[in-house]
Amino acid sequence: MTRIVNVNSIMKNTLILLIIILTSNLTIGQFVKNESINAQIGYGLSSPYYSADKIVDNGFFLQGQYILGIASWVELRPYAGLILTSSNGKDLNDNPTDEKAESKAFLIGGKVRVRAPIPWVAPYVEIGIGASLGKFETFTAFTTIDKRGFIYHIPFSFGLELGQNNNVDLGLIYYFQPTVEQYAGAFALGISISLKKNK
Repeated sequence: MTRIVNVNSIMKNTLILLIIILTSNLTIGQFVKNESINAQIGYGLSSPYYSADKIVDNGFFLQGQYILGIASWVELRPYAGLILTSSNGKDLNDNPTDEKAESKAFLIGGKVRVRAPIPWVAPYVEIGIGASLGKFETFTAFTTIDKRGFIYHIPFSFGLELGQNNNVDLGLIYYFQPTVEQYAGAFALGISISLKKNK
């Protein structure tokens, strides 16, 4: 009973945070230095927190972000995306296994990116909070979870912005999903298109 109340509280707080992030353009418009959109596509991955056979299931990842540049080194990034992973019945050593950690979900949330404001190769790290809506299966020697619906996740990413204007993004993206004891993510490539620059 306590766990259900805690999850409901977390979900309510997540929704409030998402609404704040998605409407932040009205509040912080005067502080926004530039606006862009970013599209990412990549090789999707999912893995359980605990596994006897060391498995990583694979699939497809797609994400779009609306970028609000607050300063040359920090950005707010509301996002929406899709992760589809499935098991091939083998572990990382190519041995048969019954363990799996599959995610088939729509992703939404907000992140803050901190970056080195340098041209050509700019490292970055980002963190935030969001929600996943879909189907999640985590079957291992330690965990048996088959869940459909809405769960919260914690996005964490790091990578490099490439090019003279840092408009190409190459990174590792993780979505930690504690409710289903797995993480999903991707090795992804993205392209940013500037919408507005305030002088």
